[in-house]
Amino acid sequence: MLLQKFVESFNAAVEGFIYVLKTERNMKAHFLTALFVILTGIYANFSSYELMALVITITLVLVVEMINTAIELTVDMIKAEFHPIARVIKDVSAGAVLLVSINAVVVGYMLFAKKVPFNIDNHLMNIRTSPWHMTFIALILVFGMSILGKILFHKGSPLRGGMPSGHSAIAFAIWTVIVFFTNNSVVIILSLLMAILIARHRVKDAIHTVWEVVVGAILGVLITTLIFQIFR
Repeated sequence: MLLQKFVESFNAAVEGFIYVLKTERNMKAHFLTALFVILTGIYANFSSYELMALVITITLVLVVEMINTAIELTVDMIKAEFHPIARVIKDVSAGAVLLVSINAVVVGYMLFAKKVPFNIDNHLMNIRTSPWHMTFIALILVFGMSILGKILFHKGSPLRGGMPSGHSAIAFAIWTVIVFFTNNSVVIILSLLMAILIARHRVKDAIHTVWEVVVGAILGVLITTLIFQIFR
C-alpha cells in the first residue's frame, strides 16, 4: 500500500511537470535550453562540481517556473474577473522567475567563460575516452526526445500511453550502451531480455500500444548508436 501511494505520488508529480511543458511556452524554452546547456557542459568537460552547480541552477529555474504556473492557475480559479491584487500576485510570481533566470545567466557565464574558446579536438578526445560522458549524453537525449514526443503527439496523461514509450526508449538505450561497452554475450542477451520485458510490461498493462513501444525502442537504439558512432 505504501509503495502504491509512493508510485501514485511520483506519477502525479511527473504529470504536473509534463503539463507545464505542454501548456507553457516559457517552460518549453527553459527545458530545451536546459538540455542544450547541460550537453554543452558535458562537451566542455566540466568538473563534477561545475556540472553540479549548472544542474542546480537549471533545476531552480524550472522549479520556479512551475511554481509561477501553479500560482497563476490558482489566481485565475479564485478570481476570474480582473482585480488589481491578482495582477500584483502574478507580477511578483513572474518577478521570481526573472530573478532566477538572471542568476542562471550569471552562473552560466562564470562557468562557460573560462571554457571559451573550445578546443574541439581535446573535448572530442575526452568524450571518446570517457564511457560516462557518452552514456550520460545518450540518456539525456533519449529522455528529452521521449518527453518532446509526448508533448507533440499525446493529448492525455503523459504517464499513461503516448508516442513514444519512454520506458522502452530508456531500456533499449541502456541495452545499446551495454552492447558498445562489453563483449560478454551473456550480459548482452540478459540486458536485451530485460529491455524486452520492460517493453512487454507496458503493452501488457495497456499503457502503450505495440507500435508506441516499438518506436520507443527504435528511438533509444538509434540515438544511443548515433552518439557512440560520432564520439567513439
